[in-house]
Amino acid sequence: MSGAPALQLDGAAVRLGRRTIWSGLSMSIRDGEFVALLGANGSGKSTLLKAVLGALPLAQGRISVLGGPPGAAGAAIGYLPQRRSFSAGTRLRGVDVVRLGLDGDRWGLPLPGLWGGALARRDAARARVAETIELVGASDYAQRPIGELSGGEQQRLLIAQALVRRPRLLLLDEPLDSLDLPNQASVAALVDDVCRTAGVATLLVAHDVNPLLSYLDRVVYLAAGHAVEGPVAEVITTQTLSGLYGVPVEVLHASDGRLVVVGQPEAPAHHHDRHEHDHMHVHG
Repeated sequence: MSGAPALQLDGAAVRLGRRTIWSGLSMSIRDGEFVALLGANGSGKSTLLKAVLGALPLAQGRISVLGGPPGAAGAAIGYLPQRRSFSAGTRLRGVDVVRLGLDGDRWGLPLPGLWGGALARRDAARARVAETIELVGASDYAQRPIGELSGGEQQRLLIAQALVRRPRLLLLDEPLDSLDLPNQASVAALVDDVCRTAGVATLLVAHDVNPLLSYLDRVVYLAAGHAVEGPVAEVITTQTLSGLYGVPVEVLHASDGRLVVVGQPEAPAHHHDRHEHDHMHVHG
């Protein structure tokens, strides 16, 4: 495996209509690095993931995804979209949800590097699914209907779905959303473990950096159409965020280690993520 970044953006910009969502974005993530993408509602975090996936073209700049153009990496990218909700009556088992990540786009898709007939491929697929469920610690409940599981259990299985093809790049859009604090902590630890042990380059979108603080290599913070990138201690500071927003923003350090951002402006009303209730998060 080469030393080239798994993901690299240089001077990138995205526009929707006449509005520039963000510009001048330069960042990179290498194999085994864990990076959080932060910012208020409307800052363009999910838009960045769309650009990485090839669903939205750059207006300027350059992007390389696993050494090629966006959209060309296919199964080498594991993607978990914003939180899905499963009704209590959903009968699909957890193991079936994970299996959809393996061949949901085309039933019976042969696994790369595996030969033999349909039976051999089926056995290999079953083993791969079971191995990935074990990796995320969900073996005890994977046979149950996913609608009966807790939010944290569901999220572990959805992460397994994103991991089952053994991707080199993992994109997670708000995986901690709607989870209580213990589950946020356990899911953050799980993602870090997968990132380090499997060498997967990981970009995680979050409103709140606190559950991730002890795990991150770097953060990318989007605000006011621009971005800063670097270690948490350098980016989440009064000086850096005030400069990024163009207005006074104060970063406080709570006694329990949490970061609290005070004075962060609200996002523009005409472009937002779905979590409209929350404008103050880089704090718990």
